Amino acid sequence: MAGPGARRDSGRVRRWWLEMAGLVLPADCAGCGRARTVLCGACRARLYGHAPCRVLPEPVPAGLPWVYAAAPYGGCVRSALLAHKERGALGLAEPLGAALAGAAGRAGAGGAGYASRGARGPFLLVPVPSARRAVAGRGHDPVLRIARAATRALRGGGVPARVAPVLRLRRAVADQSGLDARGRLANVAGAMGVVRGGERLWRDGGVVVLVDDLMTTGASLAEAARAVGAVGGRVAGAAVVAAASRAFEKEPELTGKARRSSEKGPDAT
Repeated sequence: MAGPGARRDSGRVRRWWLEMAGLVLPADCAGCGRARTVLCGACRARLYGHAPCRVLPEPVPAGLPWVYAAAPYGGCVRSALLAHKERGALGLAEPLGAALAGAAGRAGAGGAGYASRGARGPFLLVPVPSARRAVAGRGHDPVLRIARAATRALRGGGVPARVAPVLRLRRAVADQSGLDARGRLANVAGAMGVVRGGERLWRDGGVVVLVDDLMTTGASLAEAARAVGAVGGRVAGAAVVAAASRAFEKEPELTGKARRSSEKGPDAT
């Protein structure tokens, strides 16, 4: 059985290959297959050609901040996310990051705009952490890579921003893909924590925005918000590239705790 050192070396080799392949191999559109373009204009328009929307899973997990998504998960958006995440199409990080930047801008300002908050510090894009074995197997951390691209896009638009990868998994978690909403909540409950000293990043007035590539049930984002709040952080909102289509329904019916949390606004975590 390969030891930790061998797995690290394998991951480095895979990352090197992915980087080189992205430079020299011809690309077809990851969304629709159109030749010789990483992501065509039509697929880019579906990804980030409209204003990000606030999205809500059903049921809404306790502690979930307001979440904004750039696009529904399906069609070319799904294809692009999977190509980047699972097949290492690293050239997609920039368009996916542009989509995330738009959602992060809305989330960090409660849907209004950066200047409206009177923020003293930058947007702090805090990625939801991936399991080490998943990162090693893929050869890259897709959420972190997209978050870095989103930071560049925000800065290009005049919004001060930085990536703050301060969350870590404190224990092993199962693959979420085969679990229902209740199972996902139980799977990640108490699993995340902030690295020592990470809380210093938001003490000076930075706007904490949790970021992920996809929201399905909201369990991971709710746990990430809990972990940040446990060390005194205040989450302004969360942003994802895509969310399940049903989460985009207009005026979703909220009840009980979910309704009360929603009415408190984007800082309720």
